[in-house]
This record gives sequence, structure tokens and C-alpha cells, in this order.
Amino acid sequence: MTGHPAPSGPCVVVAGGGTAGHIEPALALADAVMRLRPDARVVALGTERGLESKIVPARGYPLELIPPVPMPRKPTLDLLKLPLNVRGAVKQTREVLERVGADVVVGFGGYVALPAYLAARGRVPIVVHEANAKAGLANKVGAKFAEHVAAAVPDSGLADAQIIGIPLRHSITTLNRAALRDEARRFFGLDPHAPTLLVFGGSQGARSINEAVAPVAAEFARAGVGVLHAHGPKNTLAVQQVPGAPAYVPVPYLERMDLAYAAADAVLCRSGAMTVAEVSAVGLPAIFVPLPHGNGEQALNAGPVVSAGGGLLVPDEELTPQKVASLVVPLLADRARLAAMSQATLSTGRREADEVLARTVLEVIKK
Repeated sequence: MTGHPAPSGPCVVVAGGGTAGHIEPALALADAVMRLRPDARVVALGTERGLESKIVPARGYPLELIPPVPMPRKPTLDLLKLPLNVRGAVKQTREVLERVGADVVVGFGGYVALPAYLAARGRVPIVVHEANAKAGLANKVGAKFAEHVAAAVPDSGLADAQIIGIPLRHSITTLNRAALRDEARRFFGLDPHAPTLLVFGGSQGARSINEAVAPVAAEFARAGVGVLHAHGPKNTLAVQQVPGAPAYVPVPYLERMDLAYAAADAVLCRSGAMTVAEVSAVGLPAIFVPLPHGNGEQALNAGPVVSAGGGLLVPDEELTPQKVASLVVPLLADRARLAAMSQATLSTGRREADEVLARTVLEVIKK
């Protein structure tokens, strides 16, 4: 593009804002691009209200803000406003692409992706990555005029997609849980020897998980089970501690997911695409509780791990304290079963998606 000083390397613009499930794959790709091409520049697109406004700068990448374009799930007044909202967002996004000298736009779905795809169409090459078992509207649109389409799993609804898994953080793909276990237990203040359950419900927590797990604290303690529970920054958790028993450690948010995974022997969690990919990559036995909203993609995400024998699936409406106790206590007491589930989970994981996608992106630029 004219009017800009020649950059030292290619400029990759990533569009994946709104939730951690969109942002983390985008940043994992960014890190992989920088490992392969240290002279490259990566710029992230995002919105003021998305998690990216905190996560992206903390990871060292510049963030360009554009208006969000929410995709209404049902016919509402918002649907009538959509064309006008899209037009304004596309105009601003196009200005950003020109100003930063974008060589490629890589979209991961969500509020930010649609204007990015439309702004880049016919001007800048597009690469699309779909993390979920069912593709969202933005990625379905972007895939129609993308140079390359990748997906985490087959049958996502995007034709001719390359199946690569989900780009994950290097700290996850290179994680050796056994080697980090002692350090991880010390970091969180967990019992160094007790079988330990990790509990989380996504970046914001999950009330139904909190309400089903916290009341079992005393039973876990009596069974000699330790717990690390991320309850969400907007939630609080009161748990009964038993003197002399392994600790039940509640935290608002897990900044160090690598250490959380290393500290745990099993996990109880939602089954967002990113969570399933990370749990699979590190080989952690899982009890998945799919989010009961949306189009059922969370249950689909968990399917391969459950089918392989690495996880159990509990519908959200069936998650009670009694159910949690009856599943978790026997599981964590059975070392042989945990080891078998770990191997089964690991067999479904992919650790190389970040570099595969990064190489594809750099090849698209060369064309």
C-alpha cells in the first residue's frame, strides 16, 4: 500500500475479539508467527468491551479498536440495525488495515471478525480459522472469499477446511505436567501429595458449576481430595475448610493456566472449544459440563474426548452437589483409571496447530 514506510517484515492482522475462546487462538497464532518471523508485526483488532482490551496489551501486541458487530441469534430490532452497524465498522476497519499496512487478515470468528473480513475483501488476503464444532455466521461469511480456511475439527460447516486443531499457547503445548507438578502445587498453596481437582467455568466463571461444587468441600476434604477452583472475578465462593485436610483453594481467575493444569489430576469444566483443546493437549482427565445455551456446540466439542474414554459429560441441569461427589471422589481415588483417561485424552489432542497455521499465513503473504 502506498503512503507507508516499508515495514521490516510482514504485517499480520488478527481478528478474534469478545471472548477468550476467540482471543487466545489469535494470540497463540501471533506468538507462532513471531517465532517463525521475528521481523514480522502483529496487530490485533478488538472492541472496547471485549476481554481483548486487557488480554492483548498484556501479551505485548498493539490493539486497534473497532465497533463491535454482534450477530443476533433471533429476529429482533438489532437484526434490522445490522447492515448500518456493519457498514460503519467496515469503514473504520478498512482505515486500520490501510494505516498499519496489513499483508493478511486472520479471523477467528466473533464480533470483530465480520467487519474484518468485509474490510479486507478484495484488498488484503484472508485466512479463516474455526475453533468450534459448528461454524459461526462470521466465519461462514469470511470463508466464502478467504485464501485459506482451517478448522479445529471435521464437519464444522466450512467446506474444504484444513483440519489442524486450535492454536494454543506455547506454555500449554510444551507443558510437562509431571515435571511442573511440585512447583504448581506450591504456587497455588495446594497439598503436595493429595489427588487434586481443578474446577473452572471459563474466564467469567460459571454459577451452576460453583453452586454444585462448593458445597462438596467438606466431603472432598474427608476423602483426602484437594481442589483448585476458579470461580470467576464477579463471583464469590465460601467453602468449608477442614483442619488437617487438603486445602480447597478458591481463586477469582487463573492467570497461569499451565500451572493449574500441572497441579491437577482431573478437571471439571465447561467444554468450550478452547478448553477442550487445552485439556486434550495436556492429557487431563475431564468431567465436561457443557454450557446449556447456544446451538449445542459445547457438547459437540467434548464428543471426541468422551468417545475416546478421556472424559465424562454431565448436562448442566443434572449437575448437583450429589452428582459431583459421586463422580469426583471415586475417580480421584483410582490412579489406574486416571492414568488410562489421561492417555485417552492425550490421544485426541493436537499440539502443533499454532505453527501449522502460522506457516500457512506466511505462505499466503508470499503469494
